[in-house]
Amino acid sequence: MIALAGLLGGLALWAVGLHTQGGRPLAGAWALLPMTVMAGLELLRRAAPQFALVVATPFLIADQFTSGSLATVLMFTDIMYAAVLYGTPAAARRIPWTTALITVGVTIGFVAWFQRPEALLIGVVTGLVSFAPATTGVLVRNHRDAAESARLRAEQTTLLAEMDRVQAVTSERARMARELHDMVANHLSAIAIHSTAALSLDDERTTRDALTVIRENSVEGLAEMRRLIGLLRDPGDDTEPTAAPTLGALDTLVEQARTNGASSGLDATLDDRRGTAPGVPAPVELAAYRIVQESLTNALKHAAPGTVTVELDCSARALTVCVDSPFGDRPGPRAPGSGAGLVGMRERVELLDGVFEAGPVTAGDRDKIWRVRAELPVVEGRKTA
Repeated sequence: MIALAGLLGGLALWAVGLHTQGGRPLAGAWALLPMTVMAGLELLRRAAPQFALVVATPFLIADQFTSGSLATVLMFTDIMYAAVLYGTPAAARRIPWTTALITVGVTIGFVAWFQRPEALLIGVVTGLVSFAPATTGVLVRNHRDAAESARLRAEQTTLLAEMDRVQAVTSERARMARELHDMVANHLSAIAIHSTAALSLDDERTTRDALTVIRENSVEGLAEMRRLIGLLRDPGDDTEPTAAPTLGALDTLVEQARTNGASSGLDATLDDRRGTAPGVPAPVELAAYRIVQESLTNALKHAAPGTVTVELDCSARALTVCVDSPFGDRPGPRAPGSGAGLVGMRERVELLDGVFEAGPVTAGDRDKIWRVRAELPVVEGRKTA
């Protein structure tokens, strides 16, 4: 459209006899040649802007030897502007300086040649035709580049914000899954095992004992669920969640495990060697409690008849939790497992920069046992070996 408008406008000016200069050696239709070439080069203003400028420059000079056309000059200024705006970064830096030097050189040269102040007008026209459009192209290009950089920064910020949101949601869902599993799995496992025993054994006393255990675990499971729901409520809700369990409640937890495992020949003992060690941080205490709780749940599901030993030890650097349970086949009913418990325990320990181990081991001449061992640092920023 620019090329067509320039060509038609130039033809109209030539037809009515409007020229930029007179008394040139190449008069008449010679002015149409630079104008036509300039219109053709306008087609390359974006595809090959530097090539168009290199070709257009000698034809602009050639136009000065004809009667001249205003359309030719205007199209050249547009090609100069496009060369800076759409050319390479090096060309965008070089062309304005080159046109400035040409403008100064032309001005000094013609003033020295004509020895008249009017010669300054030639320098002004040269600057308007070359330096002015080049400078305008630089300004527009800088504004365009700044806008593009701002758009890219906005997209990157949006992407990072979305990544942070997804990571936060994923982390919160994993935390909720761990809490829900640790709170409910122990009670539901006991309910499943004792309900299976009550259905498989035709004994009134066994059935009554099983129903008693089922009721106790149901009530405690509901209480744990209320605590979790309380944690998930809005901050403005009047319902306050129950305090998180502490290591002081391990006696009750072990006693409950002893009761739940009695029908399967499973016993549980607690060996607390912490002594007078200073208190541990609340997150470490909660993680230790949940590890013991999940280990006792897994023992109730999978351990062979025997004794589950829970050991606690605390040094100046770490709280050590170790749970040993008999490893092997077990008679009677058993609850299915999904492996989420071990994953949850490992995640809890990793969040605290601790060390977690779980698997079958052989201790001396004893039978093979399943051992869960976790070292939880009690000093922030220090990781146990």
